[in-house]
Amino acid sequence: MQSELLDSQLRWVEQPNQHIISLSDKAYPELLRQITDPPPVLYVKGHLPLLNECQIAMVGTRRMSQYGKRNAYQFAQGLAELGIIITSGLAIGIDSQCHKGALMTGQTIAVLGCGLNQVHLSANRALAEQIAENGALVSEFPLDYPASKFTFPRRNRIISGMSIATIIVEAALRSGSLITARLALEQNRQVLAMPGSIHSPQSKGCHHLIRDGAALVESIADILLELKPRLTEATKVAVTDLQFLKERDNSATRNVPAEYSLVLQHLGSDSLSFDHLIEQTRLTPEQLSSMLLMMELEGYACQVPGGYIRNNEKS
Repeated sequence: MQSELLDSQLRWVEQPNQHIISLSDKAYPELLRQITDPPPVLYVKGHLPLLNECQIAMVGTRRMSQYGKRNAYQFAQGLAELGIIITSGLAIGIDSQCHKGALMTGQTIAVLGCGLNQVHLSANRALAEQIAENGALVSEFPLDYPASKFTFPRRNRIISGMSIATIIVEAALRSGSLITARLALEQNRQVLAMPGSIHSPQSKGCHHLIRDGAALVESIADILLELKPRLTEATKVAVTDLQFLKERDNSATRNVPAEYSLVLQHLGSDSLSFDHLIEQTRLTPEQLSSMLLMMELEGYACQVPGGYIRNNEKS
């Protein structure tokens, strides 16, 4: 049995861009090597050098809201464009959106809670194939090892361990993402969290982290300014540019067209119905319908189940 396992691993590693690395290998991620319980072996499918490039972990709930979905995608896209590798767990929900956003402009690493041969069983099989081509799939488990409730917490320490910081995009109080946040703190890494609606159960985990000292982030500039001491030369943003980015984001927030301000002051991350907006703004249905259409086209508002929300990336 042992010899069969060894033979299958040898056959696997003979394929292009498939690697098995040990703790003593130069290719082993240096940051991960520094944690108290680094995996003795990593199975990697994809671009091996990415494991030692500047990474930021982005994780969150599987039961994401439209607000969380949009933020996960857009923030990952923006950070990847700057040369930062986005690392997440390939779970449905926030993790998947982070990978998809990163692939639009850069590269991403997915750490799995199963062996790499088990990816074909995942709901994210097609996404995993994209990541293997443009980033890397990583696991500490033997190739055919199945996923279980015990493997995912172990996977989380690798996600945070390879990264200079962990961003919690959206999480309930019992979310597994809070385990990743705790592990990041134990590994002496920074934890950042995105705020959400006080009425949303999916934001309560982030609010709990912020109360306990996690950095609150509302923009890419917030993230870069918070992580300035840990950013490497691999990123495409010079340290001297970070304050400019912050001021640019603040300016963009202030410069909302006057005709939209009447509607925007009533919109937030909770969906508001068309009828409620008519009541609040006292606009006619025709006026409001026309205005909402233009606001959607220009990126100031989004239509979601139940009504409309504000697009905080734009406004």
